[in-house]
Amino acid sequence: MSDPFVTAANSASHGLFAQSTRMRVLSENIANADTTGKTPGSDPYRRKTISFRDMVDDGDTGDGVDMVGVDKIARDEAPFRTEYMPGHPAADDKGYVKMPNVDMLVELADMREASRAYTANTQVIKQVRELVSMTIDLLRPGS
Repeated sequence: MSDPFVTAANSASHGLFAQSTRMRVLSENIANADTTGKTPGSDPYRRKTISFRDMVDDGDTGDGVDMVGVDKIARDEAPFRTEYMPGHPAADDKGYVKMPNVDMLVELADMREASRAYTANTQVIKQVRELVSMTIDLLRPGS
């Protein structure tokens, strides 16, 4: 039988990695929300998306502990919006510039959700540490 403390900490650490990767992807999207192409009609920054996968760790016991992992980071194929900016270097012959398909409201909402999930995983690790410490204290002679 596997140690429940180790299992909980391992599961939370996978969650931390997944959410920190998600925050990195969201940060790139936010940082490039206004990044246009450099030549007339060229494509701007394309929003990145992240997807997760369910990982089952059978370990030595075959108990099948569920964990989260990063499946892939892909490009969002949603259409670009256009803005009329005739003097811009990336403007087409009609004066329109393709703008990134990044919606700041969506990115900020996703960032808040990722931050909360990250915090929840850190709390799990903190609780595991406290429980291990309490268990060690109980097992000490003379306690």
